Amino acid sequence: MNQESILENTIKFVKKELKNAEGGHDWFHIERVYKNAILISKEESVDIFLVSLAALLHDIADAKFHKGDETVGPKKASDFLEQQKVALKTREHVVNIIKHISFKNSLDKNATKFTSKELEVVQDADRLDAIGAIGIARCFNYGGFKNRAIYDPEVLPNLNISKEAYKNSDAPSINHFYEKLLLLKDQMNTKTGKKIAAERHRFIELYLEQFYNEWNGKL
Repeated sequence: MNQESILENTIKFVKKELKNAEGGHDWFHIERVYKNAILISKEESVDIFLVSLAALLHDIADAKFHKGDETVGPKKASDFLEQQKVALKTREHVVNIIKHISFKNSLDKNATKFTSKELEVVQDADRLDAIGAIGIARCFNYGGFKNRAIYDPEVLPNLNISKEAYKNSDAPSINHFYEKLLLLKDQMNTKTGKKIAAERHRFIELYLEQFYNEWNGKL
């Protein structure tokens, strides 16, 4: 099977699997990450086919929707790629990207390390969708999905949050800005990712300024 056919099958598979997903982690999130990854890849020396597969499959079974089980996504992706007769080396690389892409894993100092240019590209593409206008929308959408408060001045952000605390947090959505979103700009890997992230980061800062003005009754 040629690469174009495999990518077509992957898109169909992901759309079906995420048909009823939470709005911040649905097919449209995947599509945006995929487009971001292709855009970033233009300035990087990477395997575009591998990047495409990883971008499309990176959230095929997000652990937060599977009782925190981080093995479901990698296994589901691996099984699918095996069915598509994707080469073992490529399959293993995609699975490693899925295992290591998430922000929460960066909070685990004992986590196994894996690096590749393809991971850097897909990770940047995914993180770009967590900041800016869409990132803000996704944050509040997930907060609503989990019935979290929008903001509580008495609940301060945890600026030294651990992976487990991050996974189990039920803090107000605004706290997530300080525990993740505002940190992403300085964690980008690629030149293109850094440039786009800087613009989206500024938008978040402007949004928070407006948010607090409205919250505190300032004109």
